[in-house]
Amino acid sequence: MSRRDALLLRAFAGWTIFIWATRILNILRDGDPDHGFGFKAVHVVLAAVSVAFAVAAIGVVGRSRRRAAVGSDA
Repeated sequence: MSRRDALLLRAFAGWTIFIWATRILNILRDGDPDHGFGFKAVHVVLAAVSVAFAVAAIGVVGRSRRRAAVGSDA
Protein backbone atom coordinates (compact mmCIF):
# COMPACT_ATOMS: atom_id res chain seq x y z
CA MET A 1 0.00 0.00 0.00
CA SER A 2 1.40 3.36 -0.95
CA ARG A 3 1.99 6.04 1.65
CA ARG A 4 -0.62 8.21 -0.03
CA ASP A 5 -3.25 5.45 0.09
CA ALA A 6 -2.45 4.80 3.75
CA LEU A 7 -2.82 8.49 4.57
CA LEU A 8 -6.16 8.67 2.76
CA LEU A 9 -7.55 5.63 4.60
CA ARG A 10 -6.32 6.92 7.96
CA ALA A 11 -7.87 10.34 7.28
CA PHE A 12 -11.17 8.72 6.32
CA ALA A 13 -11.14 6.54 9.43
CA GLY A 14 -10.28 9.48 11.68
CA TRP A 15 -13.03 11.59 10.12
CA THR A 16 -15.53 8.76 10.62
CA ILE A 17 -14.61 8.46 14.30
CA PHE A 18 -14.85 12.24 14.79
CA ILE A 19 -18.23 12.54 13.06
CA TRP A 20 -19.84 9.63 14.92
CA ALA A 21 -18.46 10.72 18.29
CA THR A 22 -19.85 14.21 17.75
CA ARG A 23 -23.17 12.87 16.48
CA ILE A 24 -23.66 10.51 19.39
CA LEU A 25 -22.88 13.22 21.95
CA ASN A 26 -25.44 15.47 20.26
CA ILE A 27 -28.08 12.73 20.09
CA LEU A 28 -27.62 11.72 23.73
CA ARG A 29 -27.87 15.36 24.92
CA ASP A 30 -30.86 16.06 22.66
CA GLY A 31 -34.06 16.77 24.55
CA ASP A 32 -36.29 16.21 21.50
CA PRO A 33 -39.30 14.13 22.60
CA ASP A 34 -39.41 12.51 19.13
CA HIS A 35 -36.00 10.96 19.82
CA GLY A 36 -36.89 8.22 22.25
CA PHE A 37 -34.85 5.30 23.51
CA GLY A 38 -35.21 3.31 20.27
CA PHE A 39 -33.88 6.14 18.12
CA LYS A 40 -30.92 6.66 20.43
CA ALA A 41 -30.19 2.93 20.72
CA VAL A 42 -30.18 2.44 16.94
CA HIS A 43 -27.84 5.38 16.41
CA VAL A 44 -25.47 4.27 19.16
CA VAL A 45 -25.27 0.84 17.51
CA LEU A 46 -24.67 2.45 14.10
CA ALA A 47 -21.93 4.57 15.63
CA ALA A 48 -20.30 1.59 17.33
CA VAL A 49 -20.25 -0.41 14.08
CA SER A 50 -18.88 2.52 12.07
CA VAL A 51 -16.19 3.26 14.65
CA ALA A 52 -15.26 -0.44 14.79
CA PHE A 53 -14.82 -0.49 11.00
CA ALA A 54 -12.73 2.68 11.17
CA VAL A 55 -10.48 1.22 13.89
CA ALA A 56 -10.15 -2.00 11.87
CA ALA A 57 -9.18 0.01 8.78
CA ILE A 58 -6.49 1.83 10.76
CA GLY A 59 -5.18 -1.55 11.92
CA VAL A 60 -5.13 -2.95 8.37
CA VAL A 61 -3.27 0.11 7.11
CA GLY A 62 -0.73 -0.18 9.92
CA ARG A 63 -0.10 -3.87 9.25
CA SER A 64 0.19 -3.27 5.53
CA ARG A 65 2.66 -0.42 6.00
CA ARG A 66 4.75 -2.47 8.47
CA ARG A 67 4.87 -5.40 6.05
CA ALA A 68 5.94 -3.06 3.26
CA ALA A 69 8.65 -1.57 5.48
CA VAL A 70 9.98 -5.01 6.49
CA GLY A 71 9.89 -6.17 2.85
CA SER A 72 11.87 -3.15 1.68
CA ASP A 73 14.57 -3.71 4.33
CA ALA A 74 15.33 -7.21 3.03
